[in-house]
Amino acid sequence: MLEVLAASLLVMLASLSGKLATWRHAGPLVERNLHFLVSFAAGVLLVITYNLGQEIVDHAGSLTYGFPWIVAGALAIVVAFRYLPTFHHHHDADTHDHSHSHLDANRILLSDGIHNIGDGVVIVASFAASPLLGIASTISILIHETLQEISEFFVLREAGLSARMALVYNFLVSSTILIGTIGAYFLLERFEAFEVPLLGLAAGSYLIVVFHDLIPHSLNKAKEKGHYVRHAVFFVVGAALMTLVVAFLPHMEI
Repeated sequence: MLEVLAASLLVMLASLSGKLATWRHAGPLVERNLHFLVSFAAGVLLVITYNLGQEIVDHAGSLTYGFPWIVAGALAIVVAFRYLPTFHHHHDADTHDHSHSHLDANRILLSDGIHNIGDGVVIVASFAASPLLGIASTISILIHETLQEISEFFVLREAGLSARMALVYNFLVSSTILIGTIGAYFLLERFEAFEVPLLGLAAGSYLIVVFHDLIPHSLNKAKEKGHYVRHAVFFVVGAALMTLVVAFLPHMEI
């Protein structure tokens, strides 16, 4: 139990990796380029969504079983957010002022929470197979999460949260990994049965985040400033980096 809790807490610390974007002189540079970094985040999250789809096929044996869960995740997040209130947030007083963004922090946080529960199940199943596989799987998830959490930090900042609150919300949402970890530790077989539904719900909700929030936001910003090429470059760089991470450190097969 101690090793899976330690692994989960280590992964939770990755949620604070957005702090790297505010380290020393990086903060003002990040603030000035947040709209470009949202395009970077869109590329990262699109590759994550595609990778989740591949994992669904691997675990379910076909897309036929997993696809309804992807649709369910997309519909759930669209319907729910018609009735749930959004965060009431403000930009930091000491940062550069920019126009209010339509980006909804709730959606990306909910998507991340679902994804984290699945990661908790993976960690427990990996350690159940062997300590070495558990360590390898934890390292893989940690590196994936670091790039993902930095990208989500950019989105939360552009959505209007202060740097402090973006880090706090990211950390709190990352704690949902403990639901998967503790639940799978005591009821592994039952929780493994939820793996495909969790992957599908996460993939569906990320699809909404990417295609309803991030890409339209980037296109609107590009239209305002005429920076279509720069937004495209940031998007491609984000997608390329995440593709390399996935290629060299795929989630461990259980």
